[in-house]
Amino acid sequence: MLFGQGMRIKGNDDMQKQDYYARIEAPDMRDYGVYLQCDKLLACQKPLADMVNGDELQFQIVHQVEELWMKLIAYSLVDVIAFMEENNTHRVVTLMGRVHRLMRMMTMQLDMLETMSPKEYQQIRLQLGNGSGQESPGFKFLLRMPPDLWKAFKTFYLDRHALTVEDIYDGKYDHGDSYVVAEALVEFDELFQKFRANHVYLIQRSIGLGSKSLKGRPVDLLKAGASHRFFPELWDIRAEMTDRWGSQYGVVRDSISEHEKAAE
Repeated sequence: MLFGQGMRIKGNDDMQKQDYYARIEAPDMRDYGVYLQCDKLLACQKPLADMVNGDELQFQIVHQVEELWMKLIAYSLVDVIAFMEENNTHRVVTLMGRVHRLMRMMTMQLDMLETMSPKEYQQIRLQLGNGSGQESPGFKFLLRMPPDLWKAFKTFYLDRHALTVEDIYDGKYDHGDSYVVAEALVEFDELFQKFRANHVYLIQRSIGLGSKSLKGRPVDLLKAGASHRFFPELWDIRAEMTDRWGSQYGVVRDSISEHEKAAE
């Protein structure tokens, strides 16, 4: 009798959970939900009853949201290129500021996935087949955009004004439009590589970079990508300037502390 009662209680609990699932997956749709197409949006994940574990929904949503942010980044960068061609620096800087915020959000969102245990991640990993984040359509598209950004910057912010990278950073430095746009590109480059680096740490925590099954796999590409630079000319100039200034100052400079001691 007790066994039977227990079974009925468990059955009621299961029914209650399925009722919750049904309400989560089929929300009440009013104008706001219709405009955002929430019914379609919430149907983009596996049915809740089919999740391999309690973390799979989080895994899907985090990565789907990342794709949406990358879509917005790409859309914004297309406008950035157009505004560069018009030399509309205010709009370029404003939109790049949006891109920078998006990159920071994407990097922060990866931290959500660190709430999974390695075992739960492995269960989810089996659902991916042979897939990996390197196949992300948004990520792959963003990797194609920096050459076009650089071409627009060079054409309309350097060549058009007879300037070089060295000019805007040192020789003719005036913190002008060309410098400001260059720094906006540098920040995008830096934030994108931080996102990549954070992804490497996530993989290390979830799978372990020393796993034999990962040898020669996309994780190696990810590690290599984390040291890549979209705009090397904008990074190299800093080292060149430092070396040039250093040769003027001398390799060994007077010690401040020793000078203070001598004065006492």
